[in-house]
Amino acid sequence: MSAYYLRLAFMSFRRNPGLTALMVGAIALGIAVCVMTLTVYHAMSGNPIWWKGDRLYAVTMDNWDPNDVYDPQHPGLAPEMLTYKDSRYLAQSKIPERKVVMYKVNGIITGGTAEKRPHRVISRATSADFFAMFDVPFEYGGGWAAPADDGPEPVIVISHKENQLLFGGGNSVGRTIQWNNQQFRIIGVLEEWSPQPKFYDLNNGPFDVAEDAYVPFGWGPSMELLSAGSSNCWKPEPLNGYKDMLNSDCVWLEMWVEFPNANSRERMQSFIDSYWAEQHAAGRFPRPRNNRLTPVPQWLVDQGVVENDNRVLVGLSFAFLAVSLINTVGLLLAKFLNGAASTGVRRALGASRRQIFQQHLVEVGVLAGCGALLGLILAAVGLWAVHALYASVRFGERGGFQELTHFDTSSVVWAVILAIVATLAAGLYPAWRIGRLPPAVYLKSQ
Repeated sequence: MSAYYLRLAFMSFRRNPGLTALMVGAIALGIAVCVMTLTVYHAMSGNPIWWKGDRLYAVTMDNWDPNDVYDPQHPGLAPEMLTYKDSRYLAQSKIPERKVVMYKVNGIITGGTAEKRPHRVISRATSADFFAMFDVPFEYGGGWAAPADDGPEPVIVISHKENQLLFGGGNSVGRTIQWNNQQFRIIGVLEEWSPQPKFYDLNNGPFDVAEDAYVPFGWGPSMELLSAGSSNCWKPEPLNGYKDMLNSDCVWLEMWVEFPNANSRERMQSFIDSYWAEQHAAGRFPRPRNNRLTPVPQWLVDQGVVENDNRVLVGLSFAFLAVSLINTVGLLLAKFLNGAASTGVRRALGASRRQIFQQHLVEVGVLAGCGALLGLILAAVGLWAVHALYASVRFGERGGFQELTHFDTSSVVWAVILAIVATLAAGLYPAWRIGRLPPAVYLKSQ
């Protein structure tokens, strides 16, 4: 019977090709808009390291101006970074399972077998736990041990992209290159890795790509490397050299910790509060105590990665889909009533109202499937166009919103399921309505 209903559906489509194309187009456009919006929203609001949602925490302390808040839009939040002296003291704690103090720096790399010209790379001076804490995948080799941070040892980890540029993608572990005129030995090559949003450092754009080189944290002070990211100061204190920066109350370092359980987190919170009390008594931290250990999901909200505007856009896209479906209801009703004469003949020949209803519902299902397929194609084209636009604006560089413009499986599945279910639901009334019409009127006109 289903095959018979499908045959009737395709016959109906051939009788009204223009109306059929209009309905499929309306459904497809609604689905395409929803898929594109949901894809970008899900990427922007998602937690790229969700499996550690109860283990990873950003460390913040409010050392800001007592007469002014750090961020007027979020007056209850502390600066998202720490001073050098505060981060180094907190990093001495043995409570966390892992801890990372880091910042972004500029680097010049020379060497390699495939590329010998010096070129600039965005780098990160970080402590050893970075790779294990954030589950960074390696293609070759691995990271360094904690003692390398204090040496500091001349070891470096490079990205997959940088390895392609320098060594054509081969195993470069053990090779040497020059980073900022210092010879470094490559000990690890990352697989392609660029979490979006870039949760561990949101200061220069939540959708920037990950760095291409990583060196032990100690090379920052050793080479007197200033931050290539954000540095914020409020006190009128002299900053005549790198040592003044280290001793200042300027914030420029990110700190993250990982705990095995809630008890460790509570102990670390007490440790931070005790340190704050000591410093407060010594004249620092003039603002009320505001020490936080913030998990990744809340961190993304606090830092404005997930904004109300994004939710409004999602709502508008679903409203657009609803309008498309309402128009489809009207078109379906007009189409079914236009074919009421043949329906009357079927009723006269013995077809029940239920069979008439099922026949037209199958037709609606075919329309929904065609609309969903075309909608996915339109969404893919739209996302590709946005990706190409942002890539051209950035002159071929990766990063920014173009990193979000790719198919997100879960968003696509849910959007298509919703669209098909909604379209079928929208077709219930027209299918029911045509089944309730008395066939006698149409038989008399034949």
